[in-house]
Amino acid sequence: MKKYAIIVAAGTGSRMGGDLPKQFMLLKHKPVLYYSLKNFFEAFDDLETVLVLPVAFLDEGQEIIDAYFDKQRIKITTGGDTRFQSVKNGLTLIEEESIIFVHDAVRCLTSTDLIRRCYEVAMETGSAIPVIPARDSIRFINEDGSETIDRSKVVMVQTPQTFHSKILLPAYEIDYKDKFTDEATVVEAYGLKVSLMEGDETNIKITRPLDLAIAENILEKWSVSNE
Repeated sequence: MKKYAIIVAAGTGSRMGGDLPKQFMLLKHKPVLYYSLKNFFEAFDDLETVLVLPVAFLDEGQEIIDAYFDKQRIKITTGGDTRFQSVKNGLTLIEEESIIFVHDAVRCLTSTDLIRRCYEVAMETGSAIPVIPARDSIRFINEDGSETIDRSKVVMVQTPQTFHSKILLPAYEIDYKDKFTDEATVVEAYGLKVSLMEGDETNIKITRPLDLAIAENILEKWSVSNE
């Protein structure tokens, strides 16, 4: 089955501060985006990617591709005003039947094992949404204040969210709604259920400066373990 990864790197990274989006910030002397692309290429030799970039940073994205990757395996498009529109822009470049991974570029520590497991589950069920258990106490804010939620019934959602093209492509033809925070919510609004699977605790999302320090520490530990 053909494989595509839509790497969503269209965010501006306002929570990190500064003018440079977090996907272009350096992590152990290489851009965060470099690691996200590398992980998918290492997972499958026959995988191609669609890289969704901010209009103002197309040149920066192209420089990363030229420096580190086979440009024949990467297509580039621009992002939209919402994640939904950015993913939809990426999907317009995929026409053949395939398994499609949709991944946050700032989740740069995604293991090849997780990517391959997502593929296997999506091949079997049509979708694969990696999740991890909620570790902290969870409270729901309501009109009366707040109430405790049983955390055993709550999971934290990760990417890559993975789907058969026969599911994801038509799902993205529906009208946008504010509740669309990820691909799973779009597919559910289309009327289909999604399959949850075990994610990875190290598959963190780089959103704040502390996350870069944590990611660097994880990479250093992986480097030592592989020696």
